[in-house]
Amino acid sequence: MADKSFLDWPFLEPRHKQLGEALDSWASEHLAGIDHGNADAACRSLVRAMGDAGWLNHTGAGEGETLDVRSLCLTRETLARHDGLADFAFAMQGLGTGAISLFGTPTQKAEWLPLTRSGQAISAFALTEPQSGSDVANSTMTATRDGDDYVLNGEKTWISNGGIADVYTLFARTGEAPGARGLSAFILPAGLPGFEVAERLETIAPHPLATLRFADCRIPATALLGHPGDGFKIAMSVLDVFRSTVAAAALGFARRALDEALARTGARQVQGAPLFDLQLVQGHIADMALDVDASALLVYRAAWTKDSGAPRITREAAMAKLFATDRAQQIIDKAVQLHGGDGVRSGETVEKLYREIRALRIYEGASDVQRVIIARQAMADFQGSR
Repeated sequence: MADKSFLDWPFLEPRHKQLGEALDSWASEHLAGIDHGNADAACRSLVRAMGDAGWLNHTGAGEGETLDVRSLCLTRETLARHDGLADFAFAMQGLGTGAISLFGTPTQKAEWLPLTRSGQAISAFALTEPQSGSDVANSTMTATRDGDDYVLNGEKTWISNGGIADVYTLFARTGEAPGARGLSAFILPAGLPGFEVAERLETIAPHPLATLRFADCRIPATALLGHPGDGFKIAMSVLDVFRSTVAAAALGFARRALDEALARTGARQVQGAPLFDLQLVQGHIADMALDVDASALLVYRAAWTKDSGAPRITREAAMAKLFATDRAQQIIDKAVQLHGGDGVRSGETVEKLYREIRALRIYEGASDVQRVIIARQAMADFQGSR
């Protein structure tokens, strides 16, 4: 049984505790034994199930509403502790429509958010390109204005839900200025002429991923999010919110690994005594528990700061993502080690966690990118205080 004492921390309100307990109960009943053999089918099924149960309501904010980052983090942590693909499916519904929630017009919100929040439509966030990677300012895909339309040309890659999404938030260069100031954001329905899934990408933890190709793909100018040239600002604002939730997912994986390690070391007998009785094992468990709590403090500090009205939480979100994902990797590695040979047996819980966690240290800003962000923010704060 995972520790839930954090639900009483001052970062969270009674409604968050109710959410965490209700979702944990639902997940225990509905997520046990999810078949990951066909990731596409599993994600579609999970989105429908979470939509029917109302959990996807937290992924979007309609007119007059705001995204509650603590609810997003708590939901991702809880789902990740139960099933990695369920967390993935929930997260992409939020990330894929985050720009619509934050910057969409009333018409855009009314068209898409009811569909994604109910699980009737799957969403995706198309930002990364083959050459630019995390360097969003150097994106080369173009959106050229032609009368009442924009014409898209270029490629996106490592797009989660690529190939199964019904709607994409897509970023392309419209050329108002060089670099970051020349990007714009668009809402792109799937299935348009000139839009194709060029390649499906396989990873160590099966998720729907694809490379997308655009050749003279036309979209109406009404698909624009915000104003021309707002794309970089929109992308960073969305990541500012959802980067904290990546840390929360890592925290969920870490909590599950700690639980599995406690169960294993408490039950496994070595020379007539539980494995846990060995002091070295207790040292590993202590380090794991410490890292879980430290990660949780950083995650919910970032989420609380955003929910309290901070316009940006770049520093807090970067710290949470860097620490929680890196430490979750270490926690899960310790859990595998404490399981011995069973830890690397295909299908074991800790083996699946070992494969799930690795990508979180890369997507939505790799660990070293987070270090650069934190360092630059620290220097700016220091210089600004002098």
